[in-house]
Amino acid sequence: MPIAKITSGTVVGLEPFPIEIEVSIDHQGFPGFSIVGLASKEVDEAKERVRSAIKNCGFKFPDKRITVNLAPADLPKKGSAFDFPIAVGILLADKQMFFDPSKDVFIGELSLDGGLRHTSSVLPIALMAKERKFANIFLPQLNVKEASIVSDVFVRPVNSLTDICNHFSGEKIIYPAKTINLEELLTEEVHYEFDFSEVRGQQHVKRALQVACAGGHNISMKGPPGAGKTMLARCLPSILPNPTPQEALEVTKIYSISGNLSPDLSIIKTRPFRSPHHTTSRAGLVGGSSNLLPGEISLAHRGVLFLDEFAELPRHVLEALRQPIEDGFITISRAAGSIKFPSRVMLVVAFNPCPCGFLGDPKKSCSCFPNQIIRYQKRISGPILDRIDIHIDVPAVETDKLIEERAVYGKTSKQMREETQKAKNIQIKRFKNLNITGNAEMKPKEIKEFCKLNNECLNTLRHAVTQMGLSARAYFRIIKVARTIADLENSKEIAQNHLSEALTYRPKI
Repeated sequence: MPIAKITSGTVVGLEPFPIEIEVSIDHQGFPGFSIVGLASKEVDEAKERVRSAIKNCGFKFPDKRITVNLAPADLPKKGSAFDFPIAVGILLADKQMFFDPSKDVFIGELSLDGGLRHTSSVLPIALMAKERKFANIFLPQLNVKEASIVSDVFVRPVNSLTDICNHFSGEKIIYPAKTINLEELLTEEVHYEFDFSEVRGQQHVKRALQVACAGGHNISMKGPPGAGKTMLARCLPSILPNPTPQEALEVTKIYSISGNLSPDLSIIKTRPFRSPHHTTSRAGLVGGSSNLLPGEISLAHRGVLFLDEFAELPRHVLEALRQPIEDGFITISRAAGSIKFPSRVMLVVAFNPCPCGFLGDPKKSCSCFPNQIIRYQKRISGPILDRIDIHIDVPAVETDKLIEERAVYGKTSKQMREETQKAKNIQIKRFKNLNITGNAEMKPKEIKEFCKLNNECLNTLRHAVTQMGLSARAYFRIIKVARTIADLENSKEIAQNHLSEALTYRPKI
């Protein structure tokens, strides 16, 4: 009984696994085509795509009993990436192709005419092929940029089943794509839609946002409607420090798995900025759903998760943010299994002080009743606010600054980004032997080692804890923010002025 074995791959959560596709063609019994091995509905539907693709490429589809086993059988398989390897396995088992597939990996979705379509999860599978020392990976032409950042494995782009047959017969060799240098790609200039030089006034808010970006700190902005909170948040990507190659790979893997990576991109060169609507569901925000896909907090990994109208989000959705914000990952457990997704984000939230938005405004009076204000403010719990490092008030822009005719208002985003990048480089050097990339990720052990305070600072902090009623979490967050402010000034030690500025970013009670 002819049997062919082809290697492909699948992804569970963010982890790639090799899948051995065994194809058996039985000349006895009634003709049939079955796929076994815990295959999902889309994998089972591959039977019709494979049958049509083989016929339309000029091959003969075996009129026999075909059994395809996806091993290991206890690992769930989903997606359409098994079409191509199943078709190659059938042709190999039916003696219509002749080659040794032991050093090759195949992945791709087939169209009915035999062409290969763009497929998700290619990057993690290419990395798996490199780790397991496979020689070649055959994949769709549209995925070649994504896989070409992986070195030490030949990435061979395929347009159709006919191409793979011609390659192994020697008629037309599929030459490997050129490997893309990841570090060079990340140094290319990027154009940003919004620039801080276009924001009028709000210099103290710009400073707070720069501190947050330099250390990866969470920040909240509270102010009346029209003060510029959303505009300021939209400018954030323009001053974020460049991602390291490892961070860029982490982000690109998530986008590849979720199907959000464009065929024109080989890597996500900038830190992600995600801004879901306030009607987003709990599963949409933290992940899960029936397919256990990453949510917005994971799509914003190593970047910014901006939640506008923060107080309008349902209470149970807000509370679901607690653990992933603190730990940097989220574990989703369902009947189908348990998946761990990264969620190391810089959380940026914006909200109004009351339902009408004008509580405390010097020019417009608030029209809300006291009980309305209390209910509105209680939508955001204390534990959530305690997990935010920097709290800043965003007042309405003064009339003089609003109508002032100037080309540039303060520093440009390029100037601010250069400053945050220098501070980030200091942190990368500081934490080079640790699994930490920024000040916001420090735990008490690292704080004790890298954030030593002199007696004057300790006395100031001791007084602040007593007067402001700070929690232990808030105490350490103040020190981490002070460390970032010192890095922005290229100071080795945390000085009194750094700590004083950090204290001004705590909420006024």
